[in-house]
Amino acid sequence: MSTLLTLEEPAADGAARPNWRAFTEMGFRPLYLAGCSWALASVLLWVFAPARLAGVLTAMPWHAHEMLWGFVATIAVGFLLTAGANWTGRNPLRGAPLAALCAVWLVARGAYLAPGMTAFTLAAAADLLFFLWAAAALARAVWITRNRRNYGVPLLLLALAAAHALYLRAALAGDYVALMRYFNTGLLAMAVLTLLIARRVLPFFAKRAVQGLEIPPHTRSGHWQLGAGVMAIACLLAGAPRAAALLLAVTGVLALAQWLAWKPWAARRVPLLWILYVGYLGLGIGLLAGAAQLAGYVARPAWPAHVIGVAGFSVLIIGMATRTAMGHLGRPLRADRSMVLSYALVILAALLRLAALMPTGAAAGLLHASACAWALGFGLYLWRFFPWMIRPRADAAAKPAAPLMKIVPAGPRRAP
Repeated sequence: MSTLLTLEEPAADGAARPNWRAFTEMGFRPLYLAGCSWALASVLLWVFAPARLAGVLTAMPWHAHEMLWGFVATIAVGFLLTAGANWTGRNPLRGAPLAALCAVWLVARGAYLAPGMTAFTLAAAADLLFFLWAAAALARAVWITRNRRNYGVPLLLLALAAAHALYLRAALAGDYVALMRYFNTGLLAMAVLTLLIARRVLPFFAKRAVQGLEIPPHTRSGHWQLGAGVMAIACLLAGAPRAAALLLAVTGVLALAQWLAWKPWAARRVPLLWILYVGYLGLGIGLLAGAAQLAGYVARPAWPAHVIGVAGFSVLIIGMATRTAMGHLGRPLRADRSMVLSYALVILAALLRLAALMPTGAAAGLLHASACAWALGFGLYLWRFFPWMIRPRADAAAKPAAPLMKIVPAGPRRAP
């Protein structure tokens, strides 16, 4: 009897079937998916089901911790483990060790939601192990290859780990002042790391995306910016908010000067590029808002935290998680409609979240609308990229004889 119909799992865009070795080939694959999934789920929990937050960390400290360390820093680790392979020619973490790192991350996310000190201790230790392990893997690759330009990057991951531990200690002690100090320390450490990354990749991406575009890398201003940011963190920890405010203002002004020098109007027709410009602008404005808050001109600390975190980090993340993933997945660097829509939704979520901070009767409705736009934006990203992340590179799929574990750089070796 002849076969009339054969049922077979459809392959995305004609690509190969899902492959575990491909999925754990580089850090961005599992960690971009994990971070964006948690961004979606944790915000929905925080806004629509706060009663589910039964852990030792109460609602607000849990939300702040999970947004910074559970989402933003996780994406940063995924990026750095991937970029480290290009910077050094050595993949810092892949295969079973990378899968184990992701398992540690999952344990932390789940344990924070469980009641009792045992679960809290397990979550805190798992998170600490996650950042220390990632920092050690990146440091090993950088040190073995004598990649001096990136010696400081693992130290910023260690600073994030230290801020995480101090934040949790303050939360246990019920010390709100210390809690905010260490949250701001982690926020600034993440901001310095983001500025360092964005200052490298944004001009590089811009010159590749816009033919004939010439923009300065701002290397010298970047060194001043890095120094001012690190000193601002030190002043904050030392209990000198006025000095920290001045240094933070310098960092933010330099970011805005760089943004202007990079000719943002040239990126208006390239979605993969303008989304990064929007995020960098949000980060620069957020740093100035943080300086104003430390100087006593802004009463509510929620303002700078949300400008930096939502209008800055999150907008940059949706852009970077798209652009870098497509480059390393061997796909054409063109944003489709779903990607552009996800950008618009995340920007809308940021604007609505900032509007919800206004003391008006519409605050609750704006917060709910922001959470919905946020969930849709990151949901679209996951819908589009999940099938690609779990399969070999698109160009590798066209060549079955090619080894699955071969690392194919997205550009020149020193590019991210």
